[in-house]
Amino acid sequence: MDLLGACRAFVSVSDHNGFTDGAAAAGVSQPVASRRVAALEELLGARLFERTVRRAVLTSFGREMLPHARRLVEDADGLLDEAAAAHRRPWRLAVPDICTTSGLARLIAAARGLGIALEPRTEPPARRAELLLAGRVQAALLAVPAAEAVWPVALGLAAAEDPGEGYLHVETLRLGRTERGPARRVWLQPEDDVPHVRDPLARLRDAVGLRPAQLAMAKDLTSAAAEVHAAPDLLLCSAAQARALGLHWRPMGEFTPLRGYVLRTAAHGSPPPALTRLGVRIGRCLGADDDGAEDPSRDATTPTTDTANEGVGA
Repeated sequence: MDLLGACRAFVSVSDHNGFTDGAAAAGVSQPVASRRVAALEELLGARLFERTVRRAVLTSFGREMLPHARRLVEDADGLLDEAAAAHRRPWRLAVPDICTTSGLARLIAAARGLGIALEPRTEPPARRAELLLAGRVQAALLAVPAAEAVWPVALGLAAAEDPGEGYLHVETLRLGRTERGPARRVWLQPEDDVPHVRDPLARLRDAVGLRPAQLAMAKDLTSAAAEVHAAPDLLLCSAAQARALGLHWRPMGEFTPLRGYVLRTAAHGSPPPALTRLGVRIGRCLGADDDGAEDPSRDATTPTTDTANEGVGA
């Protein structure tokens, strides 16, 4: 039998002194309320009401059972209220600041369509990991080497002036012995201040004979883009970022640096099941190439399967 439904009918009939009004208040028909109370009486082994033509009067046993039935109904209603409130609470997600406003807006809208109140928080790589470890966000898109990534993002070089077709080679920035003036720089944004992106570029800089200062770390993306617009410098970025910044992007000639991302949840946490259907939208927000983002097998499920054991990873 439906014990909760039976107790709800019992309480409602008692509160309204009759089956007709009590059934209406409980949202069921009078015959259904009568059957549920009868089933509860059979389960408990005694009558709960003395029935008259117009009224239902509690028996002494019914008066004794009523507080317990009421508590069960109130606890069930409280559970349902808490569940509804939990669904309405924002689900905090730490994301890279490379995500554009339009990309995040589309991600939020897509999540809302799946019943998730997503609340992105843009932070640099190390800060995202710290917030996740501290439990201040439910999940984070963490920077990882490309071999570990669910969403790899190819990087190249962007310039204010159109460099023409083909590749941009870092070695062309090397100053000759007789050249004077400031050397052109390659600017990195804070999102790329991670070993798997920064260190290979530093090794390349040294290998082709660039000065140390020709690989420069900007304090933020706006500052880096301003340097590129103001001088013949270059910005390491994705093609999507270059378009958003009004820059001309070309692949790098020596090798292709890659950002990599996975979605990881806080310890003992798991994302809403519907979030696993947002893999394509997350990839687009990060600037992943269209071919990779459209892969139907790439969703947000993969990076969260071992989260509880691995923590935030690296």
